[in-house]
Amino acid sequence: MVTSTANRLKPEPDDQPSPLLTPAVFHILLALADGESHGYGIMQDVERFTNGETRLGPGTLYRSIQRMLVDGLIEELAIALHGETDEDRRRYYRLTPKGLAAAKREAERLADLVDAARHRDLLTPRPGKGRAG
Repeated sequence: MVTSTANRLKPEPDDQPSPLLTPAVFHILLALADGESHGYGIMQDVERFTNGETRLGPGTLYRSIQRMLVDGLIEELAIALHGETDEDRRRYYRLTPKGLAAAKREAERLADLVDAARHRDLLTPRPGKGRAG
């Protein structure tokens, strides 16, 4: 028997600040910002956009995904490809409106921190970018 927890989850009031996202959750949200993907695709995207500096292992990825599903940040799509059984099929995920809003808030928070670091001369200029400020 499958039981839904949807009715037991309390929505966050809009006037409450949302908790900070873990780096793994933010990376997953960022990977899904371009559209739906499956777990392995998310792992590849994260590695690509971090220039190989961050690699999400399967344990971290799928624990994060399960938490994000419960929190309503992402949803699983019901996609079955040619001849795939339910046990064999890849699970595809996409952002929910709540997940997109959380990703935007976190990106703004991080951008503010980068601006503060630049203001304090903690960042060296990137080649071709010149000095900010």
